[in-house]
Amino acid sequence: MMVAPGRVIWLEGLPGAGKTTLADALVPRLRRSGRVADRLDGDEIRRNLSSDLGYDREGRLAQARRVAFLAEVLSRNGVFVVVALITPYQASREEARARLGDRLLEVHLACPLEVCEARDPKGMYHRARAGEMRHLTGIDDPFEAPEHPDLTLRTDLLSVEECVGRIERAL
Repeated sequence: MMVAPGRVIWLEGLPGAGKTTLADALVPRLRRSGRVADRLDGDEIRRNLSSDLGYDREGRLAQARRVAFLAEVLSRNGVFVVVALITPYQASREEARARLGDRLLEVHLACPLEVCEARDPKGMYHRARAGEMRHLTGIDDPFEAPEHPDLTLRTDLLSVEECVGRIERAL
């Protein structure tokens, strides 16, 4: 029996932009609509699959490569995969697009640094500003703005429900 391929909804943006929050809201909605869906969260992947990687450019590129491979395997088998990963480099996004093709929906969560810093759900910005943490995207490592995302959401202006609705319509 042939399985219809799933999709990969890749949420990218600064720490605190709302990637995990949106993924947590989107996955149950996809399931309620009859789709098999799961989430690949950057923090969980880092703890379980990429604990050997650092947070420098090379480590982040390798992390994104691993996530794209896993998302490809899952989506090829009918799963709708919601990726919540900072993905700060355009090279990683291009590699994911080359791997996933038209199964990829690249969603940039555009949220100003000052809003992300005010949210600071994990205290990372505070630690980075205090010199206790290095390689934080947006502080001492860059976030390269996506050149051609499929969808851009201003998470500082839109509610979670509005963002999820726009993603569902884009699918």
